[in-house]
Amino acid sequence: MPSRRHFVHSLMGASAALPMFRATAMRQVARATERLSSADPAAAADDEAYWGEIQRAFDTDRTMINLNNGGVCPSPTHVLEAMIRDLRFTNELPVNHMWAVLEPRIESVRRDLARDFGCDPEEMAITRNASEALETLIFGMDLRRGDEVVVTNQNYGRMLTSWDSRTRRHGVVVKQVSFKVPPPSQDYLVDVFRKAITPKTRLIEVTHITNLTGQIFPVREIVEMAREHNVEVFVDGAHAYAHFPFTRDDLGADYYGTSLHKWLLAPIGTGFLYVRKAKIAGMWPLMAAPPSMDDNIRKYEEIGTHPAANHNAISAALAFHRAIGSERKIARLRYLRDRWAKRLLAGSDRVTIPTQLDTPYAGAIALVSVAGLEPGKLGTWLLDKHRVVTTPIVHAEFSGLRITPNVYTTTDEVDTFADLVLSAIKRGIA
Repeated sequence: MPSRRHFVHSLMGASAALPMFRATAMRQVARATERLSSADPAAAADDEAYWGEIQRAFDTDRTMINLNNGGVCPSPTHVLEAMIRDLRFTNELPVNHMWAVLEPRIESVRRDLARDFGCDPEEMAITRNASEALETLIFGMDLRRGDEVVVTNQNYGRMLTSWDSRTRRHGVVVKQVSFKVPPPSQDYLVDVFRKAITPKTRLIEVTHITNLTGQIFPVREIVEMAREHNVEVFVDGAHAYAHFPFTRDDLGADYYGTSLHKWLLAPIGTGFLYVRKAKIAGMWPLMAAPPSMDDNIRKYEEIGTHPAANHNAISAALAFHRAIGSERKIARLRYLRDRWAKRLLAGSDRVTIPTQLDTPYAGAIALVSVAGLEPGKLGTWLLDKHRVVTTPIVHAEFSGLRITPNVYTTTDEVDTFADLVLSAIKRGIA
């Protein structure tokens, strides 16, 4: 089996064949890989020489500590430059350069994403974000008045709003189920959905990993259970793809939507929608497409004029991600999470973290609550006084600060966050 070092160097040598990809774009990753003393992903989790090189691939504002990588993330500098270069090229003669030269390269992006996700390129549509992908599914499925859809009350707000629209317009019955945080087991999560199914249930929408507490759901088991009841499953993977390793076949899913400007670190305004080939004809596009495209995955890309530069730079981001490696990446993300989380748990009995640590059922996203400190006020204090960006979460069943480091996050930054929270517990935030 080729070594990681061999892979990186071969990738650099082949980079000229990739659309919009500089020959020097992977130099930072190559230098980092040279420093590794072990091929074991877990052994590299705290290798600061390696991750220091990865951090230098980003032009981030180090006067701020960004622990909110759940919405959008910065791209590596070479990915941003690839997009900017193509925007400039577009602007020279848009009618030709964008439509005739750059737009056809979306097929290379489709191929690269499909290979990584483990599907046929003819099942991979390029979208602008997870919301567009999931709304294509939500509004694209033929549902009748009285048909039931099962979701959780931790599904992403925009998706719940979309389902509410279907309720108001078409009489679809949407059932929101609750689950314990943290859940007692993965089987329990499957049972939450199983118990909600009735003869009228047509569809389940499951979040691969929640954006609130970072709970990873047993998607494959839910899909298999739902098929026994002839129920379709939409998977909202907004925070999952390129966050932790998996493929389509690991999930067994027929439908999957995700954003790429989160954990893949692609330009803002990029995502994908996967629909299994046999299901394409039965799923309407969000915007109209001709009947000749009924079986064509590209019907979901009929959105009118849009920049090609954004989606073409996805291939550069994907190459960067693959050069690091999914296993190495998630090991680092969990290391950073545990570094602050376990310190806070050990430092005060006022700290509660409902995210499942020391399991494979969580990644970088974690929620922390401090008894006596309101999340909004604590988050404001961290931002205004100490330039630390977090995400206050207030849910009907829990609240806290959502903390999400990324590969460019330093250990000093997560240590500073932990120092500040312990200081707030001891001295207050007045």
